[in-house]
Order: sequence, then structure tokens, then C-alpha cells
Amino acid sequence: MALGGTLGCGALPRFSAGLTGAESFFAEVPPAVSGITWVHDAARSPNKYLPESEGPGCAFLDYDNDGWMDIYLVNSGKCDFFTPTKPLRNALYHNNRDGTFTDVTEKAGVGGGGFGMGVAVGDYDGDGFPDLFVTQYGRSILYHNNGNGTFTDVTEKAGVGILGWATSAVWFDYDNDGRLDLFVGHFVDFDKASGCGIAGDGKRHYCIPRVFGATANWLFHNNGDGTFTDVSKESGIGSRLGKTLGVVATDVNNDGLMDLFVANDTVANFLFVNRGNGRFEEIGLQADVGYSAEGRPRSGMGVDSADFNEDGWMDLFVANIDEEIFSLYQNNKDLTFDDVAVPMGIGMATRWMSGWGLKFFDYDNDGNLDLILANGFPDDLVEDFSDLVKYHEPLLLFQNTGHVFKNVSEQGGPAFSKSLSARGLALGDFNNDGAVDVLVAVNDGAPVLLRNDVGTKNHWLGLKLVGTKSNADAVGARITYQSGDLKRGRMKVGGGSFQSSHDPRVVLGLGQRTKVDWVEVRWPQPGGVERFSNLPVDRYITIVEGTGKWK
Repeated sequence: MALGGTLGCGALPRFSAGLTGAESFFAEVPPAVSGITWVHDAARSPNKYLPESEGPGCAFLDYDNDGWMDIYLVNSGKCDFFTPTKPLRNALYHNNRDGTFTDVTEKAGVGGGGFGMGVAVGDYDGDGFPDLFVTQYGRSILYHNNGNGTFTDVTEKAGVGILGWATSAVWFDYDNDGRLDLFVGHFVDFDKASGCGIAGDGKRHYCIPRVFGATANWLFHNNGDGTFTDVSKESGIGSRLGKTLGVVATDVNNDGLMDLFVANDTVANFLFVNRGNGRFEEIGLQADVGYSAEGRPRSGMGVDSADFNEDGWMDLFVANIDEEIFSLYQNNKDLTFDDVAVPMGIGMATRWMSGWGLKFFDYDNDGNLDLILANGFPDDLVEDFSDLVKYHEPLLLFQNTGHVFKNVSEQGGPAFSKSLSARGLALGDFNNDGAVDVLVAVNDGAPVLLRNDVGTKNHWLGLKLVGTKSNADAVGARITYQSGDLKRGRMKVGGGSFQSSHDPRVVLGLGQRTKVDWVEVRWPQPGGVERFSNLPVDRYITIVEGTGKWK
């Protein structure tokens, strides 16, 4: 199958950034330069408790609203099977605006307390400052941003004091009331007493999750007064038992209501279609996104959604474990999908990989959505019984040529030749140059910060969208823009990747074009459409819903 045949108007043109083959796309920023000295501790033990293998996530966020992306990193900690012998905490790093960061965790009060997994960032009370929901094995935490550089733990007061193994979470407005609601993924019914025993090689390995029971996910409705109501049961979200690792909020049928694509491990994936009136219908089987082509459940981990082929319909992506091949689901516009990972060039390249954090983004600002994947096998002893699968695996970078996704990892830079036990991945432009950078969270290791050195070779326009009638983060907004012969569309999805959160700004790539003809924003609130012209290039602007202006 050729991508061009699915577009109606032909394949997406490719606009070269003018690179030579010798140049690298990304440069790793070492801790000695960035100041990020924090390291993840997986709490590894001879007992091989499964939570040890699943973290961590990470985030780019502007916690102090100064226009520069800060960084949040999640760590493990005390729980029913682990008592640290040294202090462990999460970390919040403030962006110093010069390529360096300062640890402000203690002052901010967001060190956590428990066995951390990931983080979802969202301004749930619309005060202009992003809040944090930290997912954990045990008790998850909601940190309210006080707007003065500090946060307050409001978990119990807000009504989101869940207990269980929470993984990826996402802020999104499922009922279009202008307030961000919260979906929280629930992994498995883990019992530390339920070990997997000794394998045939005489060693204890991390369990395959199928040995643990499935669980129901959570959905919390935002009441608008700082509290939430658990609507998991009545919404239909809690009616299906799964083993959730990844989630993305998107709109797969263009009805203006946000749906949820959920990656499950060893059981079928979920596609919760929003039917309105607070109800979701799970159609993963009918939509052909629940199982493999052979009808088998796979180990779904990281997910994302984007209109990669520019046909106006949101497509889906899910990463799996080795031999299962990752899936790129092309939207057929009728609530069914075709898996085009193999013909598009991604399938065989990921056959022996295990994927976690991932995201569609235009790394070279040519106008086409590319793809980055963070990988690593969950069992650190896998090489004892496999010659093909490695515990540490490289990052993968795919360039959208308009016909296929070309594996350009070799040009990615030295970091793409390293092997990692990667988990979370977040995107964010930490130096405000319009080239979107990458943060990779590593299990039992230091995070990897990658500076994008290729995106600045093309022109761009960055948008910060602020909802007024719509939710403050404008999750669900659709953006269309034209620059000469280039016309593209983007949707601001909720979440995506694995246990991680991203820069809320949207960067529009222009290639070598020096002018933006117009940008149209279709806000999540029904009927809210605004068009803007006479826009600058190579800078960020802010658009506030309903004002008809940008600044």
C-alpha cells in the first residue's frame, strides 16, 4: 500500500532542510551542561517485583508561566515491597533560559512520596498555571499549582485519592463544558506475594503481566470548584477490565467529542468512542485496533494519535513488545482502521524492539509529521535466553517522506547509536528556538535531554492556545494553516507517549517558506472558529479564544 493513494490529493511533498548526510539532527545535552543531575532509581531487587521495570515518565511544562519549558522527572519510592536505603524523590527543574536548569523541587514541594510511575500536566482550574497529577503504584498525587512557584497536595480534597497501580493519565474535556477532566490508566492487580517463580534458566525474571488480573480504569469529571466526581462506572470507562499502560485523547470520528485510545498489555486495546451525554462505547474489536492482524492480544505500551497523512482524520499508533511489531492505524473514516505499519516502513524496523515513549512531531519543520520512538525490553535478563532481543535498545527516528516513514536514526546523532532502557518520552522546545527538543526518561538511569539542531534550518510559527469558553489548555483544538503551496492541519491531542506530558505549545513547520498566509483555530467549544492573518514567522505567539487577536 502506498501512502499517496490514500490522500485523495496525492502524497505529501517533502521540503528539504538542506542538511548534508554528515550533520546530526539532535545533540545530547550532558548533565554537566544542563545541570540535570537527578537519576532514576528503579528499586531493583532479587525478587523482581514488576513495578521495578515499568517507570519512569517525565514532562516538559512551564510551571511558573515565564514562557520557558521546565522539566519534571518521576522516581520510585517507598511502597509495600520497597523501603529506600537513601532518600528518593521526584525532581522539578527550573529553566534558566540559557540552556541550563536548576533543581527547585524542595521549594516547589513536588518531591512525591510513594512509588512513582508518570505525570500528567494540565491546568484543571483554569488559573493559568499547570497542575500535576503524578501516577504511582499505590497512592497517586494531585499537586495544585499555587502560582508562586509552589504546589499543594490536594489529592484528597479534590476527590482523586485513588489506590492501585496507576500508569498513564490524561487531562481532556470529554463533555465540552470548558473544564479539564481526568482519565487515569490502571495497570494490573499486582500482589507482591504472587511471584513468577524460577524460569528454566534457574533465574527469577520479571513477570509477564498476563499472570496478574485485569483492572478497571478511572474517569473523573471536573466539577469546576476544585473537586472531581468519579464517573468511571456510569460513563462506561470502568465497564471494561484491562491492563493499561498508554493513553491518548483524540477525536477519531470528527464529531467534536474527545475519544480515548488505550494501550493494554497482554489483553485487547480499547478504543472508547465518546457518544455524548457522558457516555463512552468501547469499539476496539470492531475498529480493528484491539488485536493483531492474527487476532491476538499484544503488549501495548506507548500510544499517540495524529493525522500523519493529512486527510483530515486522526490516525493512531501503538508500540508493542518484541516480535509483535508496532502498529500504525490509518483511519478509514468509518470508525475502522487499517494497520499500515509494514508498508509504511515502520513494521519491520520495530520487529525486535519493545516500545514505550513515542510521539508524532515535525522534527525538521518541513510541515510533515515525523515519529520518534523510545525503546527498551522490560526484563533485564532477556539476553540470557535471546540472541535477537536486547535489554538496552536504541531510540528510533522516522522521517515522513510523504510516501513512507524513512528510518533516519543514523542521522539522529550520537544519542541514537546508544542503547537505553528507555520508558517515558516528552517533547518540548526548552530553548525557544522553534526546533522541538526531546526528553527521554530511563529506567534505573539518568534522563537523556536531546537538543534539536535541525528544526531551525526551516521556518516555523509557534502557537500557545489559551481557552476561555473551551478548556484552558485548548485540548481538542484543531489548527489549519497555509503558507504558499503548503496547507496542513494539526490537532492538539491530550497526552500520548507513555506516562509523560509535553510542551503545550504547537509548532507549525513551514519549510523554506518565509510567510504564513493564515492560521485557523477551531476551538473545542462548538462553533468557535477564528482565522488569523498577517502573522510573523520564527517566533511564538499567544492566541486567546474569542479575542480575534494574537500577541
